[in-house]
Amino acid sequence: MKMWKKAASLALASAMVFSLAACGGGKDSSEGNADATTFKIGGIGPITGDTAIYGTAVQNGIQLAVDEINADGGINGYQIEYSFEDDQNNSEKSVNAYNTLKDWGMQMLVGTVTSTPCTAVVEETHADNMFQLTPSATAVESIQYDNAFRMCFSDPSQGTVSADYIAENGLATKVAIIYDSSDTYSTGIYQNFATEAEAKGLEIVAAEAFTSDSSTDFSVQIQKAKDAGAELVFLPIYYQEASLILAQADRAGFAPKWFGVDGMDGLLDVEGFDAALAEGLMFLTPFTPDAEDEATQTFVADFEEAFGDTPIQFAADAYDCIYVIKAAAEKADIDPTMSVTDMCEAMKTAMTEITIDGLTGKQISWGEDGEPSKEPTVVVVESGAYKVLQAK
Repeated sequence: MKMWKKAASLALASAMVFSLAACGGGKDSSEGNADATTFKIGGIGPITGDTAIYGTAVQNGIQLAVDEINADGGINGYQIEYSFEDDQNNSEKSVNAYNTLKDWGMQMLVGTVTSTPCTAVVEETHADNMFQLTPSATAVESIQYDNAFRMCFSDPSQGTVSADYIAENGLATKVAIIYDSSDTYSTGIYQNFATEAEAKGLEIVAAEAFTSDSSTDFSVQIQKAKDAGAELVFLPIYYQEASLILAQADRAGFAPKWFGVDGMDGLLDVEGFDAALAEGLMFLTPFTPDAEDEATQTFVADFEEAFGDTPIQFAADAYDCIYVIKAAAEKADIDPTMSVTDMCEAMKTAMTEITIDGLTGKQISWGEDGEPSKEPTVVVVESGAYKVLQAK
């Protein structure tokens, strides 16, 4: 489908968000609404606070897909209403946001964006038997029930795939790891990376932790990795800390290969960071705006036109989520008059029967565990931009 953007569709979507039409908000999830004429899809994530870059990207990625689908006739002939709530990357606020969207009449949830809030909210969607698809929550527990699916790789998957890629492409034999022991995202990836690295014959010469309370000075971790003769340093962390590590390693005269995961996306946009320090850094990601395929370039152009910003992977994941919902809903032949629980039961089955080509992967499919099956993409920083690496 050709992706495009029209002012009229934006106006329509905006009006829909504030529509007073009800779809059974406040009712038991087993009750339908014979008068419903639209699908009501909610989103939750941080659009204020330290992780707002992720939530805002997801909010806008969803909006772009909703606008396109509505302009193209909707889902099974019905338009989508869309509303997004801010959770500030806080579990309690995320549950409150979920309840707000339930009162609005939400029938399906795209979210939440980050893992810890998602793990809290999945308890609520499971109790209500509401279909949930997270674009970016990577913790295993975030989709621990059969009503929940994810678009991204899980933490264990990222660790395993990263070790496989490093070993199979001969990037290094001696590897150091710097990780955040206070963060479930980082520790989950680290643990599975270490296990798979050993199985693949990689030598972990140093595994150095930090915490959120000591995330500004990495001199000790860097020196230990350097002294251990690490040829490559694996960073299962977010880009903020990575930018500091790269700068401090440069001052220490330590220049190994660097390999990260999807939390690295955003590194080149850190204010005051010298992008030259990231030259050659590789990381696992489902999407890069510099990819040359037509679908990506059209999406990037439409996103920039609509929101004045270049999309990051979280926007692409969220965009794909809406098209996945469309594909599953059409496979299941659901309509808005159905109850939340009946929709969910139909969507659970349909999700294991569809295969889609998205921005974040080709021939993506899902198992009953909610995990996606797709090929990983690794990018490298070259001349201040991301370039997709081709595996050997």
